Amino acid sequence: MSERSRELPRRSVLAVPGSSDRFLHKAPTLAADMFLLDLEDAVAPSEKAAARDKVVSAVHDLDFGEAVLGVRIIGWSTTHTLRDVLEVVGRSGERLDVVMLPKAESAAQVVALDLVLSQVEAEVGLAPGRTGVEVQIESARGLASVEEICAASPRLEAVILGPVDLAASLGMPMLTGGEAPSGYPGDHYHAVHLALLVAARVHGLQAIDGPFLRLDDDEGLAAFAGRTRALGFDGKWAIHPSQIATLNALFTPPPAQVARAEAMLAALDAAELDEKRGALRDAGEMLDEASRKLATAVLRRAGRGAGR
Repeated sequence: MSERSRELPRRSVLAVPGSSDRFLHKAPTLAADMFLLDLEDAVAPSEKAAARDKVVSAVHDLDFGEAVLGVRIIGWSTTHTLRDVLEVVGRSGERLDVVMLPKAESAAQVVALDLVLSQVEAEVGLAPGRTGVEVQIESARGLASVEEICAASPRLEAVILGPVDLAASLGMPMLTGGEAPSGYPGDHYHAVHLALLVAARVHGLQAIDGPFLRLDDDEGLAAFAGRTRALGFDGKWAIHPSQIATLNALFTPPPAQVARAEAMLAALDAAELDEKRGALRDAGEMLDEASRKLATAVLRRAGRGAGR
């Protein structure tokens, strides 16, 4: 995996069509935490070969700053996967942080990608294991195998939900990805989100929610992103620049929460040092070592978003 990108923030992951010169050149001017140059769904079949060249040129010629930079290749159910890896990873150099595998359905698919990446890295002189991998869960089979998938390679950095394909795979009666189907009284993706989150945390990965497709509905975006943020997700896909600021703000702990986390750690440290106590009452709340873990997690998340 890429040590540079593994712990970097992914509050907003902007998908950029790899066939569009205009969108590729605009992307580095935006404040997304991660740019995902897409060779898959955002590219017409007739443009896929040319898109590889455009993506490689973007990686070499454009300044994406400290953002995570990745490419979404085309999955193993097609004839494009191997060529995508050979041509894009083989020609992009060290600036390309990760490869995203869409429609991941088994650990074997991740292992296969890992082996191909190892050969490409050796051939072009990249450090072994330099290229990270992200996986996208988009089918019932992939969801059923998500923990095995997340355990399949040390290159893995994040697991991402593909809600539109998954809704189709599960037979959900809906036509717009990211919204709730009528007739169900609760959060229709709650169990899905928890399954991805648990698998991610067991294996030390970031958990990223999929896109919200209604581009003119900022309130809807904030509401749906707020649900996964409250569960513990690290970020969400953006499919339009207008969504980036909302996601960056939502997935950054508010200043009051950061200040409280710092105060909790200070109180716990003082109690242990001065009074040899592991538990205390502070601001009307009982604090102990479990509280330390919560506070530390908030500060780690805040640190990921600092400066971007």
